[in-house]
Amino acid sequence: MPASPSTARAINDRLALRLLQREGPLTAGQLKQLTGLSRPTVADLVERLTASGLIEMVGESGAQRRGPNARLYGIVGDRAHLAALDVRLESVSVLVSDLVGRVLAEASVPIDADAGTGPAVEQAVALVERAVKEAGSGPTGPEATGVRVPESVREWGSLHTVGIGAPGLIDPATGELRNTTGLPAWHRSLVGALQERLPDARVVVENETNLAALAEMRDGAARDRDTFVLLWLDMGIGAAVVLDGALRRGASGGAGELGFLPVPGTRGLPSATDCDGGFHSLAGATAVLELAGECGVLDVGGAGGPATAAQVVRWAVAAVADVRAARFLDTLADRLALGVASVVALLDPGCVVLGGEVGQAGGDELAVRVAERIAGMSPLPVEVRPSVLGDTAVLRGALLTAQDGAQDDLFG
Repeated sequence: MPASPSTARAINDRLALRLLQREGPLTAGQLKQLTGLSRPTVADLVERLTASGLIEMVGESGAQRRGPNARLYGIVGDRAHLAALDVRLESVSVLVSDLVGRVLAEASVPIDADAGTGPAVEQAVALVERAVKEAGSGPTGPEATGVRVPESVREWGSLHTVGIGAPGLIDPATGELRNTTGLPAWHRSLVGALQERLPDARVVVENETNLAALAEMRDGAARDRDTFVLLWLDMGIGAAVVLDGALRRGASGGAGELGFLPVPGTRGLPSATDCDGGFHSLAGATAVLELAGECGVLDVGGAGGPATAAQVVRWAVAAVADVRAARFLDTLADRLALGVASVVALLDPGCVVLGGEVGQAGGDELAVRVAERIAGMSPLPVEVRPSVLGDTAVLRGALLTAQDGAQDDLFG
């Protein structure tokens, strides 16, 4: 049965909005070409979407002949405002953006968990509140970006959607952060506090590694892939599984908990409450620093002892001609290959992205080494790539999640 005129209009409007989301501002002529619709139909939908306040003329194309088709139309960014949070063990980072993702304010703060759950939550909530109020007037506000910001964005509570990335398991039935051993209690309390303070906003929480994978798929190393695994290499170890363009969380939300994977070379086996003895003991940040000490590369680059695993790896890559640096990278690749080989054997993803600060720091030098080892361990072809976004991927993924949710709501 053919669609009714109203249904056809809704379908055409949604198609045009999706194209404007993906491509950015377009002319009516470009919308006609991309949608396959007739010129009068495109003219009608442009008029309809403009009248509804969803799109507006944002400029003109470089066409020589001026006219209606030279006008550029884009989504109205001021229609809603979003916040994205990257919640770590000892810090919180936040950014506030408009509906199309233009950043209006950014801030971060260390969190003193020893002060107790209540003070830690208040400190994080105050950071978000301050970022919202400063979005229209701070150094990353309209003076720096040229973005017109209405007075409402400065008001606490004006947010449409808040996307939060945090370590730990997300209950697939409720979408809530589960109470996980070893993670701070203030993480779960923060989500509840934001929802209470922002009753009109949608608050969405997702595992940090899953958000990093979403960001790498949209803007990073996996832009050309709809099936891949992101191996997160940082203080903790995890993986995100994307199959046929969809994020797979598992029956209990624990898909990709590679830190608990039993592997050879550790001093025991992991337990239900402690990943010590699992893959984490070989590839976590502490293990990387210990390996660097064993290989004698803590002073590579003349830094007198680097503070983080990412710095160690970055200095080793820069000094790869040094036999100590090469030995360190080779041994680290041997360790990472154990986790990657397990993922490849189970999922055959065709592509593994080495993410997190360590994955980005290792770059192609580390990725090539891991790929060489996998080629000798598995008959399945797999490409190993370094992260493009690195430590910024979680915040970027949280923003994309908030943006997608808000646009779906407003464009529905």
